[in-house]
Amino acid sequence: MARLTRLCPLGIPQHVVQRGNNRQPCFASDEDMAAYAHWLAEAAIRYGVDIHAWVFMTNHIHLLATPRNDFAVSKMMQFVGRHYVRYFNHTYQRTGTLWEGRFKSCLVQEDEYLFYCYRYIELNPVRANMVSHPSLYVWSSYRSNGMGVRSQLRTPHPQYVALGKTDEERAFRYRSLLDAHLDGGIAKEISKTTQQGLVLGNDVFKDAVEHLVGRRVRAVKPGPKIKIDK
Repeated sequence: MARLTRLCPLGIPQHVVQRGNNRQPCFASDEDMAAYAHWLAEAAIRYGVDIHAWVFMTNHIHLLATPRNDFAVSKMMQFVGRHYVRYFNHTYQRTGTLWEGRFKSCLVQEDEYLFYCYRYIELNPVRANMVSHPSLYVWSSYRSNGMGVRSQLRTPHPQYVALGKTDEERAFRYRSLLDAHLDGGIAKEISKTTQQGLVLGNDVFKDAVEHLVGRRVRAVKPGPKIKIDK
């Protein structure tokens, strides 16, 4: 079955996930993550992508990003992939693929789901029992969003900017958001929607996206089971 065309309307945030092939490690050191961050920042500027949140885990990455140009997220990920795979293979004297096919992504409704995605991404190391609090994990955007640490990788989303009048006020209010419990149902919805390449949002938002892109953006409900008499 032909795969669906990736959804990439301008100005709508996307949750992006890319995993190592067969869930194998794609980062083996801090130097690897720094190299990935360098090329990601370069590609975001080159192709016009605002990156709001990120986390680099041992065998996968998450991004929350908004494209400002056509196909900008795909071009960014292709650029990073080429450069990073070349670096990784050379560093560890290996050959072959590193990533598990093409990256996964979903569109995110800003007013209802944006901060859920922020939390989902930055709490990844906590859910993985790597740290007890997101501030203890270096390779995520929490220190920028929640503690005011400068990063060339981050472009604050307008909803983040609206949290306060100063950087300190925004970081304080953002920390309060992150301290709230992330409902397990929301986490599963984010994961499933991203895996399927659909839309994370309410029905009104999905209707608007379907009208914009001209195709279905909802999961197909399974039909009734047919009973066969033996």
